[in-house]
This record gives sequence, structure tokens and C-alpha cells, in this order.
Amino acid sequence: MEKTDRLILIANPGSASRKYALYRGEELLASLHFEFVDNKPVCNLRDAEDNKTPVKIDITKIDQAVGLIHDILVKHGYLHEDESFDAIVIRIAAPGDYFTADHVVDDEFFKQLETAKKNAPLHAPVTAAEIEHLSKAFKGIKLVAVSDSAFHASKPKLMQYYPFDTDIADKYGLKRYGYHGLSVASIVRYMKEQGILADKMIVCHIGSGSSISAVYKGESMDNSMGFSPLEGVMMSTRAGSLDVAAALRIKQYLGLDDDGLEKYLNKQAGLLGVTGFTDDMRLAVQARDEDNNAKASFAIALYVHRIQCLIGQMAAEMNGVDAIVFSGTVGERGFEVRLPIMEKLGYLGFKIDAEKNNATYLESGYANVAASEDDNPIYVVKTDEARQMVFAANQLIDKLA
Repeated sequence: MEKTDRLILIANPGSASRKYALYRGEELLASLHFEFVDNKPVCNLRDAEDNKTPVKIDITKIDQAVGLIHDILVKHGYLHEDESFDAIVIRIAAPGDYFTADHVVDDEFFKQLETAKKNAPLHAPVTAAEIEHLSKAFKGIKLVAVSDSAFHASKPKLMQYYPFDTDIADKYGLKRYGYHGLSVASIVRYMKEQGILADKMIVCHIGSGSSISAVYKGESMDNSMGFSPLEGVMMSTRAGSLDVAAALRIKQYLGLDDDGLEKYLNKQAGLLGVTGFTDDMRLAVQARDEDNNAKASFAIALYVHRIQCLIGQMAAEMNGVDAIVFSGTVGERGFEVRLPIMEKLGYLGFKIDAEKNNATYLESGYANVAASEDDNPIYVVKTDEARQMVFAANQLIDKLA
């Protein structure tokens, strides 16, 4: 079968939601979003033009959504009754050398996933549970796990290790793997297609989770996330990089165990922790501008500062930078955040046009918000991780055929 004809289902499980998307080749046909509203699971179907149709469902648990996918797609005309998927694809973001590559799910994968569940207790178990549900619901269909770290596997050795015994790092897989690789890879691929890929580029994926990547000639040189997605810049609920001694004191003063500390730094820190009331940048900006909220103002300033610091680091690693790219929910839509980030980067040859920036709320494609053609470009690019997942899965399927 030609890859352009393959029917591929993308699965994207969250802690309290499930997202699925049906592709034929790399063409999006429809997507499904299951979430809780008033403590009850609901479902919305969207077509390729993003038109939304509510779907009536009768389930009590979000993990029961898997059993409804096929029938909903058949009922709404996206599948025939006797038609099924050629492959199901799920993202895997987990530490370990094994997970820096894409894999067909098999016994070895499940074995490695058990180790990942111990090393990434907040993220890997959700993925593992979804894979088990998908395997039972769609027996005989190839299940492919695409790595969120694979793009960063090309990083130089210098950017992969922490400063402790490298033998220990190799033995236990304690390295800086980096994440958001699917997003960065999709951006690089799109920019190549548009003829705007720069040799030295810094990609700022800023959303609920955020990371800064150095991309040299289309390949990863570094990513601010490390062993886990916790390292790096301040995020919506994640602290980002933190002195280990400070983390241990948090554990001591708050009376937390190891799991409690990890949950605190991942779920109660970042923008939420500093503002004290929200993990949503839009609400923080609103509180700063309309209510003169001091905590919101400080949180936004700290958020911007931490991103600027990582951009400076990445520029140093590449000995310069030709273009900066903003992506992710905040990066694509948060003009209030892009502007202050760029205002201190004139020393790198960047000057932002405030009017163009403020008018850019990206829904698709890309925009350049630099002040002039003589200034280094400042791109806002729509990421498409699902399309990149399909691309990666097709490559693996073709390789194994």
C-alpha cells in the first residue's frame, strides 16, 4: 500500500482528556476530542476545516473513549463499516536511549516502557495505559510509538551529558534527551518547504510545556529540556531548571516524599506557582493589565527572563543566530509575550515590529514580525505535531516493510 493511501489514527492522551485524529496519508480527515465537562465525559468531532460537531456519548471514564472511536468515525462518514486503520500512532516522551527512536509496539517495547514508568512517573504511565487500551480495542493493527526525543538524538555529545560520572550516565540512562522534538521537526520540515530555513535557528516552543531549541542546518544542536521535560525554562505549571539543593529544601519544608516533590515541581510551580492563581498566560496578562496584579506582573517578567537567558545560551552554542522562531500556543498567539522577549535581543541582530507582532495571532502558516527585511527574521510558525507523527510513522513502516 502507498503511504499516501494509509489510514492512520493519531492518539494523544492527556491526564484528563483524549485526542484522536484520522489521517489518510498526511491529509487530516477528522479529529475527536474527549474531555470532562461538569464531571461528565463529552466528545466533539472536528472536520479538516475545523468545523465542530458535538457527539453524543455514554461513558463514565475517559479511558473508555477508545472503544467509541471507530463507530463515531463510521457514523459520520469518515470510515466504512468494514474499514479499519492501517496503523495507530502515539507519541512517547520518556527518558532512556531506547526512546530516542521510533518503535513498533511489541514485547520489547512494553518491557522498556515498564522502566520508563519508573523514571517518568507523571507522563509515561498515561501513555502506557493508552497503549494497552488501544492494543485491546484494535487487535491486529500495527501500533507505532513515535519518539518526542528522536529529533534531538543528533545533539553533540557535549549537549547530552550532565557534569557527573559519564559511566553512571550511560549505565542508567541519565542524560539530557530533550523533548518537543516532534514540534521542532515539524517546524524545520515546514520551513524547508517554504524556503525559509535558516542555518542557525532558535526555536521557542512556548505553550503549557515550553522549550528552547538550537537548530543548526536543520538538525538539533541542543534543547533546554533534559532527562525529563521539567528542565529548562519556566512553564505553565513546571518550575524549569532549579538548584537541586533548593528542591530538597522544598521537599523538607513542605513535608513531601519523592513523588510529592516531583508533582509539586511539575504541577504546582511555574506560572501557576508564581502568580498563585493561574497557569494560563492570557489570564495572567489580563490580571497584570486590568487589575495591576503585582504577582502576575512579576510572574510574566520572570517567564520572559528565563526564556531570554536560554536564547542567549543557544546563540552562544551556535556562535550566533540567523532566525528566531516562536511556536506553541503562547508562541503562536501570545503577542504580549513575544514582544518583551525580543526587546532585549537587539545585540543578536533582532528588532521586532510591535505593530506587526500585535496583529499576529497565528492560526496557520507563518508570519515574520521583524521590523524590516534588513533585520534578522522573527518567525511565528504554526507547529503541526500530528502531521509529523504521521510522517515519522510512515517512515518506520516503510523501513520495516
